[in-house]
Amino acid sequence: MIESASIHIGELYSRLQEARILLVDDEPILMDVLQAFLEEKGYKHFTKVADSRNALAALNDELPDVLLLDLKMPHVDGFEILEAVRASKLLEQLPVIVLTSSSDAETKLRALELGATDFLAKPVDSSELALRLRNTLTVKAYQDRLTYYDALTQLPNRRLFIDRLEWLLKKARRDGQRLAILNIGLDRFKQINDSLGPGVGDLILKEVAARLVAIVREIDVVSCVGADELWRDLARLGGDEFSVLLPGVNPRKSAAFVAGRIQDALAQKIAVDGNEIFISASIGIAVYPEDGDETDRLIKNAGAATAFAKSRGRGNSQFYSKEINEHAEYRLELEAALRRAIERQEFELYYQPKIDARTGMIEGCESLIRWTGSERGVVYPDEFIPVAEDTGLIVAMGEWVIQEACRQQVAWRDQGVGDFAISINVAGQQFGQENLHRVILAAMDAASMNPGRLNLEITESMLMGNAEGFIRKLHEIRKSGPTFSIDDFGTGYSSLNYLKRFPISELKIDRSFIIDIPEDRDVGAIVRAIIAMAHSLELTVVAEGVEEVGQLEYLKSLHCDLIQGYYYSKPLPADAFAAYAAASSKALAAHS
Repeated sequence: MIESASIHIGELYSRLQEARILLVDDEPILMDVLQAFLEEKGYKHFTKVADSRNALAALNDELPDVLLLDLKMPHVDGFEILEAVRASKLLEQLPVIVLTSSSDAETKLRALELGATDFLAKPVDSSELALRLRNTLTVKAYQDRLTYYDALTQLPNRRLFIDRLEWLLKKARRDGQRLAILNIGLDRFKQINDSLGPGVGDLILKEVAARLVAIVREIDVVSCVGADELWRDLARLGGDEFSVLLPGVNPRKSAAFVAGRIQDALAQKIAVDGNEIFISASIGIAVYPEDGDETDRLIKNAGAATAFAKSRGRGNSQFYSKEINEHAEYRLELEAALRRAIERQEFELYYQPKIDARTGMIEGCESLIRWTGSERGVVYPDEFIPVAEDTGLIVAMGEWVIQEACRQQVAWRDQGVGDFAISINVAGQQFGQENLHRVILAAMDAASMNPGRLNLEITESMLMGNAEGFIRKLHEIRKSGPTFSIDDFGTGYSSLNYLKRFPISELKIDRSFIIDIPEDRDVGAIVRAIIAMAHSLELTVVAEGVEEVGQLEYLKSLHCDLIQGYYYSKPLPADAFAAYAAASSKALAAHS
């Protein structure tokens, strides 16, 4: 297939000369003459078939860009070949220029009905041949670009990838060869896209595509894989999913080498609109014939390996295995169960107190979702939240969390338990919804809640870049009363600039910094700097993950405002939290 990623006319004509031309004619001398003339015009790649019985095999082996076909031949005539071409999934779009000495309308009509693209009368006029061939290939290049190439990245699309894979599998079966599929999924791309907007997301995808092209054309990659046309086997399958086909005698070694190169290249920062963005990729690898001998199974297994790689953390690669298949089946079952759980409202909110470090009083709590109605028993968020995010179910789940948290806050207030501020984690996909502000307002109104008692926790990664729409949405919601907190601070991309531009009231230091204090002096210095910076910006500081008295005393010495963690309490169901609050209040009163 002609590489038609660009449509500049000057480049296009040059690329047309790279077309693979197959000639089928029972007159070898005629084919020699045609080849000689076309070589003078710059064409380079020819396959000639004099015995029409070998035509279909040659077509499937070569996958030419155009077929010059004689009609009247012994054994198998041109009509039969033309009919077979149009019936083939791989060849149905192949342009066919018919060579015929017949001038009767019946012959031409029959050829047109069978799908002929154009006609050339014998004896063939060389100038007419050059013109018709160029026009046919030009049309094909544009059609290929629309049909087989991704409009954003200019890479081959899923359809061309599948066609290429089917062809390579046929060749591998015939020649006893092997091949590997690399399925490349960008980590956290949905979150980045939701936070920065689709325009920035598109720029990132284009940069990723450019880096992948550069990688597969590197000399060391070509040398390792043993193929110099890997660009033909690189594709964007859709969304943030890319793939590479690696034919060869040792595809596992080649796949591991190329996967490493890809991850190294993608780990380099991406500059978008003056901002630096860092991404990574999880790569799943399936090998023919061990992991499947059919197109669908190989693609499925490579995708399953990618999903497993993502579940193991960012920026790693995994070869497909039986265990991965079991993991993929489990995820499908979990997704189906999760959809049913949303319909049946099988969730429950647990609440972890946030304690004033100076007085020991409960100042608020964080609401944490638990899946309690599952047939598996309690399912924890780290198991089902990634599935909810991947499937978009997180939006419906998030709406329920907002409604239930507001209802519970008011219930505690009315019961005399306490008028606690309640925090809710809001996913990036929820901020991508136009109606988020209305959902929040409706939940507070339905519960008759004081808007100032609702705190929305957002992650640092949602604050990347110059996302003006995101800024406006935050300020719009803030005007209605709710406050905002940055969760897991220190693990992402925040800076003083972000903290100044966004209407943030609270900053939560990630638990990964708390674990090693006070013993680790370097980590302690970071925590001290974060608290000082936050206080200079008049932000409340919460330390989460506090489990030991030494950690607590150290944070008190740094004047941390609020403490959250198992030292005081694990997350509790609503009734248990109310009992804890009552006991805590009683204990504080007795102590005073």
